[in-house]
Amino acid sequence: MADVSGNSLKRPHPENDDSNTQKRSRSNHGSPLPTQSAPPSGKVDIEKMVAEARAKAEAVRARLQAARGGASTISPAASSPSPTPPAASSAMSKLEQMKARVAAATGRANAAVQQRPIVPSPTPQPPPFEDDEDGSSRARGGLDVGLHPALLSDTVEFRGGKGRQSVQSRNRHSESPFVSGRQDRAGLDLSGPSIEEIKNNPYYDPSLGPKATIAKPRQTRQLLFNQKGKYIQQAAALRRQAQLEAMKKRIAEKARQAGIDEDLDVEKAFLVPAPPAIEWWDEGLMDGDSYSAIENEQNIKIDTPDSIITIYVQHPVLLDPPQEKLAPVQKPMYLTSKEQAKIRRQRRMADLKEQQAKIRLGLEPAPPPKVKKSNLMRVLGEQAVKDPTAVEARVTKEIADRRSTHEAANEERKLTKEQRQEKLARQQEGDAEKGIFTTVYRIDSLANGRNRFKISKNAEQNALTGVCVMHPKFNLVIVEGGSHSINNYRKLMMNRIDWTENAGPNAVREGNREAQISWLAAEDEQTGDLKDLSSNTCTLLWEGQAKGRNFRKWLGARVCESDSQAKDVLARAKMENFWVLAKSAKQTEYF
Repeated sequence: MADVSGNSLKRPHPENDDSNTQKRSRSNHGSPLPTQSAPPSGKVDIEKMVAEARAKAEAVRARLQAARGGASTISPAASSPSPTPPAASSAMSKLEQMKARVAAATGRANAAVQQRPIVPSPTPQPPPFEDDEDGSSRARGGLDVGLHPALLSDTVEFRGGKGRQSVQSRNRHSESPFVSGRQDRAGLDLSGPSIEEIKNNPYYDPSLGPKATIAKPRQTRQLLFNQKGKYIQQAAALRRQAQLEAMKKRIAEKARQAGIDEDLDVEKAFLVPAPPAIEWWDEGLMDGDSYSAIENEQNIKIDTPDSIITIYVQHPVLLDPPQEKLAPVQKPMYLTSKEQAKIRRQRRMADLKEQQAKIRLGLEPAPPPKVKKSNLMRVLGEQAVKDPTAVEARVTKEIADRRSTHEAANEERKLTKEQRQEKLARQQEGDAEKGIFTTVYRIDSLANGRNRFKISKNAEQNALTGVCVMHPKFNLVIVEGGSHSINNYRKLMMNRIDWTENAGPNAVREGNREAQISWLAAEDEQTGDLKDLSSNTCTLLWEGQAKGRNFRKWLGARVCESDSQAKDVLARAKMENFWVLAKSAKQTEYF
Protein backbone atom coordinates (compact mmCIF):
# COMPACT_ATOMS: atom_id res chain seq x y z
CA MET A 1 0.00 0.00 0.00
CA ALA A 2 2.94 2.33 0.56
CA ASP A 3 6.04 2.93 -1.56
CA VAL A 4 9.57 3.83 -0.47
CA SER A 5 8.57 7.41 0.17
CA GLY A 6 5.67 6.19 2.32
CA ASN A 7 3.17 8.45 0.57
CA SER A 8 2.01 6.52 -2.49
CA LEU A 9 -1.65 7.34 -2.00
CA LYS A 10 -1.00 11.03 -2.54
CA ARG A 11 -0.41 12.31 -6.02
CA PRO A 12 2.98 14.06 -6.46
CA HIS A 13 2.81 17.80 -6.60
CA PRO A 14 4.33 19.31 -9.70
CA GLU A 15 6.47 21.46 -7.50
CA ASN A 16 8.24 18.36 -6.04
CA ASP A 17 10.08 17.76 -9.27
CA ASP A 18 13.87 18.09 -9.15
CA SER A 19 13.81 20.58 -11.94
CA ASN A 20 11.79 23.00 -9.84
CA THR A 21 14.44 24.22 -7.43
CA GLN A 22 12.80 27.51 -6.74
CA LYS A 23 9.50 28.10 -4.96
CA ARG A 24 6.64 29.45 -6.92
CA SER A 25 5.67 32.92 -6.02
CA ARG A 26 2.08 33.68 -5.10
CA SER A 27 -0.21 36.35 -6.40
CA ASN A 28 -1.89 38.99 -4.34
CA HIS A 29 -5.00 36.91 -3.74
CA GLY A 30 -3.00 33.88 -2.44
CA SER A 31 -3.02 31.46 -5.40
CA PRO A 32 0.37 30.42 -6.83
CA LEU A 33 1.45 32.10 -10.01
CA PRO A 34 2.08 29.93 -13.06
CA THR A 35 5.73 29.00 -13.59
CA GLN A 36 7.58 30.07 -16.68
CA SER A 37 9.49 26.77 -17.10
CA ALA A 38 6.39 24.51 -17.09
CA PRO A 39 5.56 22.69 -20.32
CA PRO A 40 2.82 24.19 -22.41
CA SER A 41 0.45 21.37 -21.54
CA GLY A 42 0.44 18.73 -18.73
CA LYS A 43 -1.95 16.36 -20.46
CA VAL A 44 0.78 13.99 -21.72
CA ASP A 45 1.87 13.06 -18.16
CA ILE A 46 -1.76 12.40 -17.08
CA GLU A 47 -2.40 10.07 -20.00
CA LYS A 48 0.76 8.21 -19.20
CA MET A 49 -0.28 7.76 -15.56
CA VAL A 50 -3.70 6.47 -16.65
CA ALA A 51 -2.07 3.90 -18.93
CA GLU A 52 0.26 2.71 -16.18
CA ALA A 53 -2.67 2.37 -13.77
CA ARG A 54 -4.62 0.26 -16.26
CA ALA A 55 -1.62 -1.99 -16.85
CA LYS A 56 -1.10 -2.56 -13.15
CA ALA A 57 -4.80 -3.35 -12.68
CA GLU A 58 -4.63 -5.96 -15.43
CA ALA A 59 -1.61 -7.55 -13.78
CA VAL A 60 -3.41 -7.77 -10.44
CA ARG A 61 -6.41 -9.42 -12.06
CA ALA A 62 -4.18 -11.93 -13.80
CA ARG A 63 -2.51 -12.90 -10.54
CA LEU A 64 -5.85 -13.32 -8.80
CA GLN A 65 -7.06 -15.66 -11.52
CA ALA A 66 -3.83 -17.63 -11.30
CA ALA A 67 -4.26 -17.97 -7.55
CA ARG A 68 -7.63 -19.73 -8.02
CA GLY A 69 -5.94 -22.57 -9.80
CA GLY A 70 -9.00 -23.22 -11.91
CA ALA A 71 -7.76 -21.57 -15.10
CA SER A 72 -4.18 -21.90 -16.29
CA THR A 73 -4.52 -19.38 -18.98
CA ILE A 74 -5.57 -15.85 -18.89
CA SER A 75 -8.62 -14.83 -20.79
CA PRO A 76 -7.99 -13.17 -24.10
CA ALA A 77 -9.56 -10.05 -22.83
CA ALA A 78 -7.15 -9.99 -19.89
CA SER A 79 -3.99 -10.98 -21.88
CA SER A 80 -4.56 -8.47 -24.56
CA PRO A 81 -2.88 -5.20 -23.89
CA SER A 82 -5.13 -2.46 -22.81
CA PRO A 83 -6.06 -0.17 -25.58
CA THR A 84 -4.19 2.97 -25.71
CA PRO A 85 -6.39 5.82 -24.61
CA PRO A 86 -7.16 8.24 -27.31
CA ALA A 87 -5.18 11.37 -27.46
CA ALA A 88 -6.56 13.99 -25.19
CA SER A 89 -7.90 17.08 -26.69
CA SER A 90 -6.22 20.38 -26.10
CA ALA A 91 -9.10 21.53 -23.93
CA MET A 92 -9.63 18.73 -21.37
CA SER A 93 -12.35 19.51 -18.89
CA LYS A 94 -11.76 19.60 -15.18
CA LEU A 95 -13.95 16.51 -14.71
CA GLU A 96 -11.73 14.45 -17.00
CA GLN A 97 -8.64 15.64 -15.15
CA MET A 98 -10.18 14.57 -11.84
CA LYS A 99 -11.01 11.12 -13.24
CA ALA A 100 -7.44 10.73 -14.36
CA ARG A 101 -6.09 11.63 -10.94
CA VAL A 102 -8.36 9.10 -9.24
CA ALA A 103 -7.27 6.39 -11.71
CA ALA A 104 -3.62 7.16 -11.01
CA ALA A 105 -4.13 6.93 -7.25
CA THR A 106 -5.97 3.62 -7.58
CA GLY A 107 -3.20 2.21 -9.77
CA ARG A 108 -0.59 2.90 -7.12
CA ALA A 109 -2.72 1.12 -4.52
CA ASN A 110 -3.05 -1.95 -6.74
CA ALA A 111 0.71 -1.99 -7.31
CA ALA A 112 1.30 -2.17 -3.58
CA VAL A 113 -0.99 -5.17 -3.33
CA GLN A 114 1.14 -7.08 -5.86
CA GLN A 115 4.05 -7.20 -3.41
CA ARG A 116 2.05 -9.36 -0.93
CA PRO A 117 2.30 -13.17 -1.40
CA ILE A 118 -0.92 -14.87 -2.45
CA VAL A 119 -1.69 -18.36 -1.19
CA PRO A 120 -3.99 -20.33 -3.49
CA SER A 121 -7.31 -21.39 -2.00
CA PRO A 122 -8.35 -25.06 -2.23
CA THR A 123 -11.95 -24.23 -3.18
CA PRO A 124 -12.46 -22.17 -6.32
CA GLN A 125 -14.79 -19.23 -6.13
CA PRO A 126 -16.17 -16.99 -8.85
CA PRO A 127 -14.17 -13.86 -9.56
CA PRO A 128 -15.00 -10.84 -7.51
CA PHE A 129 -15.86 -8.86 -10.61
CA GLU A 130 -16.45 -9.45 -14.29
CA ASP A 131 -14.54 -8.19 -17.24
CA ASP A 132 -15.86 -6.22 -20.10
CA GLU A 133 -15.28 -7.19 -23.67
CA ASP A 134 -12.48 -4.67 -24.04
CA GLY A 135 -10.54 -6.27 -21.14
CA SER A 136 -11.09 -3.52 -18.58
CA SER A 137 -12.60 -4.26 -15.19
CA ARG A 138 -16.13 -3.07 -14.74
CA ALA A 139 -16.13 -0.82 -11.67
CA ARG A 140 -18.96 -0.21 -9.30
CA GLY A 141 -18.53 3.52 -9.36
CA GLY A 142 -19.04 6.02 -12.09
CA LEU A 143 -15.33 6.65 -12.83
CA ASP A 144 -14.79 3.32 -14.67
CA VAL A 145 -12.00 2.39 -12.21
CA GLY A 146 -11.38 -1.04 -10.66
CA LEU A 147 -12.20 -1.59 -7.03
CA HIS A 148 -9.60 -1.69 -4.32
CA PRO A 149 -9.01 -5.27 -3.02
CA ALA A 150 -9.94 -4.16 0.49
CA LEU A 151 -13.39 -3.25 -0.85
CA LEU A 152 -14.03 -6.51 -2.70
CA SER A 153 -15.67 -8.04 0.40
CA ASP A 154 -18.60 -5.73 -0.19
CA THR A 155 -19.52 -7.34 -3.53
CA VAL A 156 -22.75 -9.18 -4.30
CA GLU A 157 -21.22 -12.64 -4.18
CA PHE A 158 -19.86 -12.12 -0.68
CA ARG A 159 -23.28 -10.99 0.54
CA GLY A 160 -25.34 -13.46 -1.50
CA GLY A 161 -25.60 -16.83 0.26
CA LYS A 162 -25.06 -17.96 3.82
CA GLY A 163 -21.43 -18.84 4.47
CA ARG A 164 -20.16 -17.71 1.02
CA GLN A 165 -17.11 -15.49 0.77
CA SER A 166 -15.29 -13.76 -2.01
CA VAL A 167 -11.97 -15.07 -3.25
CA GLN A 168 -10.13 -11.91 -2.37
CA SER A 169 -11.36 -11.94 1.27
CA ARG A 170 -10.18 -15.55 1.77
CA ASN A 171 -6.84 -14.80 0.20
CA ARG A 172 -6.41 -11.81 2.43
CA HIS A 173 -7.06 -13.93 5.54
CA SER A 174 -4.82 -16.73 4.27
CA GLU A 175 -1.98 -14.28 3.86
CA SER A 176 -2.07 -13.40 7.54
CA PRO A 177 0.50 -15.40 9.60
CA PHE A 178 -1.98 -15.63 12.49
CA VAL A 179 -4.56 -17.73 10.63
CA SER A 180 -4.74 -21.29 11.96
CA GLY A 181 -4.59 -24.43 9.87
CA ARG A 182 -8.29 -25.13 10.41
CA GLN A 183 -9.15 -21.80 8.81
CA ASP A 184 -6.72 -22.49 5.88
CA ARG A 185 -8.49 -25.76 5.04
CA ALA A 186 -12.12 -24.82 5.61
CA GLY A 187 -12.03 -21.10 5.02
CA LEU A 188 -12.87 -18.27 7.39
CA ASP A 189 -15.20 -19.32 10.23
CA LEU A 190 -17.77 -16.57 10.86
CA SER A 191 -19.93 -18.57 13.28
CA GLY A 192 -18.26 -16.93 16.28
CA PRO A 193 -16.65 -18.50 19.34
CA SER A 194 -18.22 -21.56 20.91
CA ILE A 195 -19.66 -21.73 24.40
CA GLU A 196 -16.56 -23.53 25.74
CA GLU A 197 -14.29 -20.81 24.35
CA ILE A 198 -16.47 -18.14 25.90
CA LYS A 199 -16.39 -19.82 29.31
CA ASN A 200 -12.58 -20.26 29.13
CA ASN A 201 -12.18 -16.53 28.63
CA PRO A 202 -10.82 -15.04 31.92
CA TYR A 203 -13.05 -11.97 31.41
CA TYR A 204 -16.23 -14.02 31.02
CA ASP A 205 -19.07 -13.07 33.37
CA PRO A 206 -21.23 -16.15 34.16
CA SER A 207 -24.09 -13.95 35.37
CA LEU A 208 -24.72 -12.81 31.81
CA GLY A 209 -25.21 -16.29 30.43
CA PRO A 210 -24.68 -17.52 26.86
CA LYS A 211 -27.78 -15.75 25.63
CA ALA A 212 -26.28 -12.36 26.43
CA THR A 213 -22.86 -13.13 24.84
CA ILE A 214 -24.03 -14.84 21.66
CA ALA A 215 -25.80 -12.57 19.22
CA LYS A 216 -29.28 -13.65 18.31
CA PRO A 217 -30.13 -14.05 14.64
CA ARG A 218 -32.45 -11.46 13.26
CA GLN A 219 -35.97 -12.74 12.96
CA THR A 220 -38.34 -11.58 10.32
CA ARG A 221 -41.41 -9.71 11.41
CA GLN A 222 -44.70 -11.31 10.61
CA LEU A 223 -47.63 -9.52 9.11
CA LEU A 224 -50.40 -8.78 11.59
CA PHE A 225 -53.84 -8.35 10.08
CA ASN A 226 -56.85 -6.87 11.79
CA GLN A 227 -59.18 -9.44 13.28
CA LYS A 228 -62.54 -9.90 11.74
CA GLY A 229 -65.13 -7.65 13.35
CA LYS A 230 -62.63 -5.32 15.07
CA TYR A 231 -64.04 -2.08 13.70
CA ILE A 232 -67.59 -3.39 14.03
CA GLN A 233 -67.03 -3.81 17.78
CA GLN A 234 -65.56 -0.32 18.03
CA ALA A 235 -68.57 1.15 16.27
CA ALA A 236 -70.93 -0.80 18.55
CA ALA A 237 -69.07 0.53 21.61
CA LEU A 238 -69.42 4.10 20.33
CA ARG A 239 -73.13 3.57 19.76
CA ARG A 240 -73.57 2.18 23.30
CA GLN A 241 -71.71 5.17 24.71
CA ALA A 242 -73.97 7.54 22.80
CA GLN A 243 -77.06 5.72 24.05
CA LEU A 244 -75.75 5.90 27.65
CA GLU A 245 -75.17 9.65 27.37
CA ALA A 246 -78.66 10.12 25.96
CA MET A 247 -80.13 8.06 28.83
CA LYS A 248 -78.27 10.21 31.37
CA LYS A 249 -79.67 13.34 29.78
CA ARG A 250 -83.22 11.99 29.94
CA ILE A 251 -82.82 10.99 33.60
CA ALA A 252 -81.37 14.41 34.46
CA GLU A 253 -84.25 16.13 32.68
CA LYS A 254 -86.85 14.09 34.57
CA ALA A 255 -85.08 14.70 37.88
CA ARG A 256 -84.95 18.42 37.14
CA GLN A 257 -88.66 18.47 36.48
CA ALA A 258 -89.32 16.59 39.75
CA GLY A 259 -87.13 19.01 41.72
CA ILE A 260 -84.53 16.47 42.85
CA ASP A 261 -81.69 17.62 40.63
CA GLU A 262 -79.71 19.04 43.53
CA ASP A 263 -77.50 15.96 43.78
CA LEU A 264 -77.35 15.22 40.06
CA ASP A 265 -76.36 18.66 38.77
CA VAL A 266 -73.36 19.10 41.03
CA GLU A 267 -71.26 20.53 38.26
CA LYS A 268 -73.71 23.39 37.75
CA ALA A 269 -72.93 24.65 41.23
CA PHE A 270 -69.46 25.64 40.02
CA LEU A 271 -70.71 27.51 36.95
CA VAL A 272 -70.81 31.28 37.20
CA PRO A 273 -74.32 32.48 36.24
CA ALA A 274 -74.79 35.32 33.81
CA PRO A 275 -75.37 38.76 35.38
CA PRO A 276 -79.06 39.77 35.58
CA ALA A 277 -80.53 42.66 33.66
CA ILE A 278 -80.89 44.58 36.92
CA GLU A 279 -79.59 43.74 40.38
CA TRP A 280 -81.98 43.24 43.27
CA TRP A 281 -80.58 46.14 45.27
CA ASP A 282 -81.32 48.51 42.39
CA GLU A 283 -84.88 47.38 41.70
CA GLY A 284 -86.37 49.76 44.32
CA LEU A 285 -84.42 52.76 43.02
CA MET A 286 -85.71 52.81 39.45
CA ASP A 287 -88.63 51.85 37.25
CA GLY A 288 -87.81 49.36 34.52
CA ASP A 289 -86.53 45.90 33.80
CA SER A 290 -82.94 46.84 32.92
CA TYR A 291 -80.37 49.56 33.48
CA SER A 292 -81.25 51.16 30.17
CA ALA A 293 -84.17 52.85 31.96
CA ILE A 294 -81.72 55.16 33.75
CA GLU A 295 -81.47 57.28 30.61
CA ASN A 296 -84.90 58.65 31.45
CA GLU A 297 -84.70 60.72 34.65
CA GLN A 298 -88.36 60.14 35.43
CA ASN A 299 -87.66 56.43 36.08
CA ILE A 300 -85.20 57.20 38.90
CA LYS A 301 -86.82 56.94 42.35
CA ILE A 302 -84.49 58.66 44.81
CA ASP A 303 -86.27 61.89 45.78
CA THR A 304 -89.78 60.60 45.11
CA PRO A 305 -92.20 59.84 47.99
CA ASP A 306 -92.27 56.12 47.19
CA SER A 307 -88.48 55.82 47.33
CA ILE A 308 -86.85 53.33 49.66
CA ILE A 309 -84.37 55.99 50.74
CA THR A 310 -85.61 57.75 53.88
CA ILE A 311 -84.21 59.78 56.74
CA TYR A 312 -84.32 56.73 58.99
CA VAL A 313 -81.48 54.30 59.53
CA GLN A 314 -82.23 50.61 59.18
CA HIS A 315 -80.13 48.27 61.27
CA PRO A 316 -79.94 44.67 60.06
CA VAL A 317 -80.64 41.79 62.39
CA LEU A 318 -77.51 40.43 64.00
CA LEU A 319 -77.03 36.72 63.34
CA ASP A 320 -74.77 34.50 65.36
CA PRO A 321 -71.94 32.95 63.35
CA PRO A 322 -72.48 29.22 62.81
CA GLN A 323 -69.06 28.26 64.16
CA GLU A 324 -69.92 29.54 67.63
CA LYS A 325 -72.29 26.62 68.15
CA LEU A 326 -69.34 24.25 68.01
CA ALA A 327 -67.20 26.32 70.37
CA PRO A 328 -66.75 24.73 73.81
CA VAL A 329 -68.68 26.34 76.65
CA GLN A 330 -66.53 28.32 79.05
CA LYS A 331 -66.50 26.61 82.43
CA PRO A 332 -67.36 28.75 85.46
CA MET A 333 -64.79 29.49 88.10
CA TYR A 334 -64.83 27.09 91.04
CA LEU A 335 -65.18 28.84 94.46
CA THR A 336 -64.31 27.58 97.90
CA SER A 337 -66.96 27.21 100.62
CA LYS A 338 -65.88 30.45 102.30
CA GLU A 339 -66.06 32.38 99.02
CA GLN A 340 -69.51 30.98 98.26
CA ALA A 341 -70.76 31.99 101.78
CA LYS A 342 -69.35 35.48 101.36
CA ILE A 343 -71.07 36.00 98.00
CA ARG A 344 -74.37 34.70 99.40
CA ARG A 345 -74.11 37.04 102.41
CA GLN A 346 -73.46 40.05 100.23
CA ARG A 347 -76.33 39.20 97.90
CA ARG A 348 -78.81 38.75 100.78
CA MET A 349 -77.67 42.00 102.38
CA ALA A 350 -78.28 43.87 99.14
CA ASP A 351 -81.79 42.39 98.83
CA LEU A 352 -82.58 43.30 102.46
CA LYS A 353 -81.51 46.90 102.01
CA GLU A 354 -83.67 47.17 98.91
CA GLN A 355 -86.68 45.80 100.79
CA GLN A 356 -86.15 48.19 103.71
CA ALA A 357 -86.00 51.12 101.31
CA LYS A 358 -89.33 50.14 99.80
CA ILE A 359 -90.92 49.81 103.28
CA ARG A 360 -89.73 53.32 104.26
CA LEU A 361 -91.25 54.74 101.09
CA GLY A 362 -94.52 52.94 101.78
CA LEU A 363 -94.35 50.80 98.68
CA GLU A 364 -94.56 47.55 100.66
CA PRO A 365 -96.14 46.75 104.02
CA ALA A 366 -93.90 45.82 106.89
CA PRO A 367 -93.61 42.04 107.30
CA PRO A 368 -94.88 40.47 110.52
CA PRO A 369 -92.28 39.64 113.11
CA LYS A 370 -90.62 36.24 112.65
CA VAL A 371 -91.29 34.56 115.94
CA LYS A 372 -89.44 31.35 116.86
CA LYS A 373 -89.33 29.37 120.05
CA SER A 374 -85.91 30.69 120.73
CA ASN A 375 -86.96 34.39 120.66
CA LEU A 376 -90.52 33.88 121.98
CA MET A 377 -89.99 35.59 125.34
CA ARG A 378 -88.02 38.47 123.80
CA VAL A 379 -90.55 39.31 121.03
CA LEU A 380 -93.79 38.57 122.92
CA GLY A 381 -92.73 39.32 126.47
CA GLU A 382 -95.98 40.40 128.11
CA GLN A 383 -98.22 38.08 126.07
CA ALA A 384 -95.94 35.12 126.73
CA VAL A 385 -96.14 35.80 130.44
CA LYS A 386 -99.91 36.10 130.49
CA ASP A 387 -100.77 33.06 128.35
CA PRO A 388 -97.70 31.02 127.44
CA THR A 389 -99.69 28.04 126.12
CA ALA A 390 -101.63 30.13 123.57
CA VAL A 391 -98.49 31.97 122.50
CA GLU A 392 -96.58 28.69 122.02
CA ALA A 393 -99.42 27.26 119.92
CA ARG A 394 -99.46 30.42 117.82
CA VAL A 395 -95.70 30.32 117.26
CA THR A 396 -95.82 26.61 116.34
CA LYS A 397 -98.51 27.32 113.74
CA GLU A 398 -96.52 30.16 112.21
CA ILE A 399 -93.49 27.93 111.93
CA ALA A 400 -95.56 25.23 110.17
CA ASP A 401 -97.02 27.82 107.78
CA ARG A 402 -93.63 29.14 106.82
CA ARG A 403 -92.40 25.57 106.19
CA SER A 404 -95.37 24.69 104.00
CA THR A 405 -94.99 27.93 102.05
CA HIS A 406 -91.32 27.13 101.40
CA GLU A 407 -92.06 23.60 100.24
CA ALA A 408 -94.91 24.79 98.02
CA ALA A 409 -92.56 27.28 96.36
CA ASN A 410 -90.03 24.55 95.77
CA GLU A 411 -92.64 22.27 94.25
CA GLU A 412 -93.83 25.07 92.03
CA ARG A 413 -90.34 25.66 90.69
CA LYS A 414 -89.75 21.93 90.23
CA LEU A 415 -89.96 20.65 86.61
CA THR A 416 -92.45 18.00 85.67
CA LYS A 417 -91.45 14.64 84.22
CA GLU A 418 -92.18 15.75 80.65
CA GLN A 419 -90.24 18.97 81.16
CA ARG A 420 -87.26 17.08 82.54
CA GLN A 421 -87.29 14.74 79.54
CA GLU A 422 -87.50 17.67 77.13
CA LYS A 423 -84.65 19.43 78.91
CA LEU A 424 -82.51 16.30 78.82
CA ALA A 425 -83.26 15.72 75.14
CA ARG A 426 -82.44 19.35 74.38
CA GLN A 427 -79.13 19.10 76.19
CA GLN A 428 -78.25 15.83 74.46
CA GLU A 429 -79.12 17.29 71.08
CA GLY A 430 -76.96 20.35 71.72
CA ASP A 431 -74.15 18.08 72.86
CA ALA A 432 -74.41 16.06 69.63
CA GLU A 433 -74.32 19.21 67.48
CA LYS A 434 -70.82 19.97 68.77
CA GLY A 435 -69.51 16.71 67.31
CA ILE A 436 -70.25 12.99 67.01
CA PHE A 437 -67.93 10.58 68.84
CA THR A 438 -67.79 6.81 68.37
CA THR A 439 -66.60 4.07 70.73
CA VAL A 440 -66.26 0.34 70.09
CA TYR A 441 -66.20 -2.26 72.89
CA ARG A 442 -65.33 -5.96 72.78
CA ILE A 443 -66.94 -8.25 75.41
CA ASP A 444 -66.00 -11.90 75.78
CA SER A 445 -69.35 -13.18 77.06
CA LEU A 446 -72.85 -11.75 77.62
CA ALA A 447 -74.30 -14.78 79.42
CA ASN A 448 -75.52 -12.51 82.23
CA GLY A 449 -78.88 -11.10 81.12
CA ARG A 450 -78.60 -8.11 83.43
CA ASN A 451 -75.56 -6.89 81.54
CA ARG A 452 -77.39 -7.15 78.24
CA PHE A 453 -80.24 -5.07 79.68
CA LYS A 454 -77.88 -2.40 81.01
CA ILE A 455 -76.12 -2.11 77.65
CA SER A 456 -79.34 -1.44 75.74
CA LYS A 457 -81.11 0.66 78.36
CA ASN A 458 -78.22 3.07 78.97
CA ALA A 459 -77.69 3.51 75.23
CA GLU A 460 -81.33 4.58 74.87
CA GLN A 461 -81.22 6.89 77.88
CA ASN A 462 -78.07 8.65 76.64
CA ALA A 463 -79.54 9.11 73.12
CA LEU A 464 -76.83 6.95 71.55
CA THR A 465 -77.10 5.16 68.22
CA GLY A 466 -75.40 1.89 67.36
CA VAL A 467 -75.76 -1.87 67.71
CA CYS A 468 -74.75 -4.79 69.92
CA VAL A 469 -73.63 -7.83 67.90
CA MET A 470 -73.70 -11.09 69.88
CA HIS A 471 -71.55 -13.96 68.57
CA PRO A 472 -70.62 -17.33 70.10
CA LYS A 473 -66.94 -16.33 70.29
CA PHE A 474 -67.20 -12.69 71.38
CA ASN A 475 -69.58 -9.70 71.39
CA LEU A 476 -69.16 -6.28 69.81
CA VAL A 477 -70.84 -3.04 70.97
CA ILE A 478 -70.68 0.11 68.80
CA VAL A 479 -72.17 3.38 70.11
CA GLU A 480 -72.06 6.92 68.71
CA GLY A 481 -73.31 10.24 70.08
CA GLY A 482 -72.27 13.44 71.84
CA SER A 483 -69.19 13.73 74.03
CA HIS A 484 -71.15 13.91 77.32
CA SER A 485 -73.25 10.84 76.49
CA ILE A 486 -70.21 8.90 75.30
CA ASN A 487 -68.36 9.67 78.54
CA ASN A 488 -71.29 8.42 80.63
CA TYR A 489 -71.51 5.23 78.59
CA ARG A 490 -67.75 4.66 78.86
CA LYS A 491 -67.97 4.87 82.66
CA LEU A 492 -70.80 2.32 82.57
CA MET A 493 -68.91 -0.16 80.38
CA MET A 494 -65.48 0.18 81.99
CA ASN A 495 -66.27 0.84 85.68
CA ARG A 496 -69.85 0.36 86.80
CA ILE A 497 -70.66 -3.08 85.31
CA ASP A 498 -69.04 -6.12 86.92
CA TRP A 499 -68.49 -8.43 83.95
CA THR A 500 -67.32 -11.35 86.11
CA GLU A 501 -70.67 -11.56 87.93
CA ASN A 502 -73.22 -14.21 86.97
CA ALA A 503 -76.53 -13.53 88.72
CA GLY A 504 -78.24 -16.66 87.42
CA PRO A 505 -81.09 -17.18 85.00
CA ASN A 506 -83.34 -14.23 84.28
CA ALA A 507 -86.94 -14.13 83.25
CA VAL A 508 -87.03 -13.88 79.46
CA ARG A 509 -90.15 -13.23 77.51
CA GLU A 510 -91.51 -16.10 75.47
CA GLY A 511 -90.61 -16.08 71.81
CA ASN A 512 -87.37 -14.18 72.41
CA ARG A 513 -84.54 -15.61 70.39
CA GLU A 514 -82.03 -15.07 73.20
CA ALA A 515 -83.81 -17.67 75.36
CA GLN A 516 -83.26 -20.37 72.73
CA ILE A 517 -79.50 -19.90 72.37
CA SER A 518 -77.27 -22.01 74.60
CA TRP A 519 -74.21 -19.73 74.60
CA LEU A 520 -76.34 -16.84 75.93
CA ALA A 521 -77.78 -18.89 78.82
CA ALA A 522 -76.47 -18.28 82.35
CA GLU A 523 -76.38 -22.02 83.15
CA ASP A 524 -74.41 -24.80 81.55
CA GLU A 525 -76.63 -27.29 79.70
CA GLN A 526 -74.59 -30.36 80.63
CA THR A 527 -73.92 -29.75 84.33
CA GLY A 528 -76.71 -27.30 85.13
CA ASP A 529 -74.34 -25.06 87.09
CA LEU A 530 -73.79 -21.37 86.51
CA LYS A 531 -71.13 -20.52 83.96
CA ASP A 532 -67.79 -19.30 85.23
CA LEU A 533 -67.34 -15.68 84.08
CA SER A 534 -64.24 -14.93 86.14
CA SER A 535 -62.17 -14.38 82.98
CA ASN A 536 -64.81 -12.28 81.23
CA THR A 537 -63.51 -8.83 80.22
CA CYS A 538 -64.66 -5.72 78.37
CA THR A 539 -62.08 -3.97 76.16
CA LEU A 540 -62.30 -0.54 74.55
CA LEU A 541 -61.12 -1.21 70.98
CA TRP A 542 -61.43 2.22 69.40
CA GLU A 543 -62.71 5.71 70.12
CA GLY A 544 -62.65 8.86 68.08
CA GLN A 545 -64.65 11.58 66.39
CA ALA A 546 -66.70 10.82 63.29
CA LYS A 547 -68.09 13.01 60.54
CA GLY A 548 -71.68 12.00 61.26
CA ARG A 549 -73.91 9.22 62.53
CA ASN A 550 -73.73 5.90 60.69
CA PHE A 551 -76.77 4.44 62.50
CA ARG A 552 -80.19 6.05 62.50
CA LYS A 553 -81.12 4.69 65.94
CA TRP A 554 -80.10 2.17 68.57
CA LEU A 555 -80.66 -1.18 66.82
CA GLY A 556 -80.42 -3.17 70.03
CA ALA A 557 -78.90 -6.65 70.32
CA ARG A 558 -78.47 -8.69 67.12
CA VAL A 559 -77.76 -12.43 67.40
CA CYS A 560 -75.33 -13.65 64.71
CA GLU A 561 -74.32 -17.30 64.48
CA SER A 562 -71.49 -16.77 61.93
CA ASP A 563 -69.02 -14.11 60.90
CA SER A 564 -70.82 -13.47 57.62
CA GLN A 565 -74.04 -12.56 59.44
CA ALA A 566 -72.17 -10.18 61.75
CA LYS A 567 -70.47 -8.49 58.82
CA ASP A 568 -73.81 -8.13 57.03
CA VAL A 569 -75.25 -6.30 60.05
CA LEU A 570 -72.25 -3.94 60.20
CA ALA A 571 -71.99 -3.54 56.42
CA ARG A 572 -75.18 -1.47 56.35
CA ALA A 573 -73.34 1.17 58.39
CA LYS A 574 -70.01 0.54 56.58
CA MET A 575 -68.35 -0.60 59.82
CA GLU A 576 -67.46 -4.21 59.00
CA ASN A 577 -63.79 -3.35 59.55
CA PHE A 578 -64.42 -3.19 63.32
CA TRP A 579 -65.41 -6.86 63.29
CA VAL A 580 -62.02 -7.77 61.80
CA LEU A 581 -60.33 -5.55 64.40
CA ALA A 582 -62.21 -7.18 67.27
CA LYS A 583 -61.47 -10.67 65.94
CA SER A 584 -57.72 -10.03 65.87
CA ALA A 585 -57.59 -8.03 69.12
CA LYS A 586 -57.68 -11.07 71.42
CA GLN A 587 -54.93 -12.80 69.47
CA THR A 588 -52.52 -9.88 69.87
CA GLU A 589 -52.89 -9.90 73.67
CA TYR A 590 -50.86 -13.10 73.96
CA PHE A 591 -47.81 -11.65 72.21
